[in-house]
Amino acid sequence: MTLSSTAHHAFAVLASEGGEHAEHDPVLPFLTGGGALLALLLLLWITTRFNRDR
Repeated sequence: MTLSSTAHHAFAVLASEGGEHAEHDPVLPFLTGGGALLALLLLLWITTRFNRDR
């Protein structure tokens, strides 16, 4: 299976589902976004610690 056929299959499955799920947890996007924000802030803090003027 090639990457393009795998991607095509994944998009076809998502399109057939319509994108809405009754059992979808509405808090999950906030947790994902919050986790990403936390990770980026941690990376920013680490970068500024290594980039101090001496």
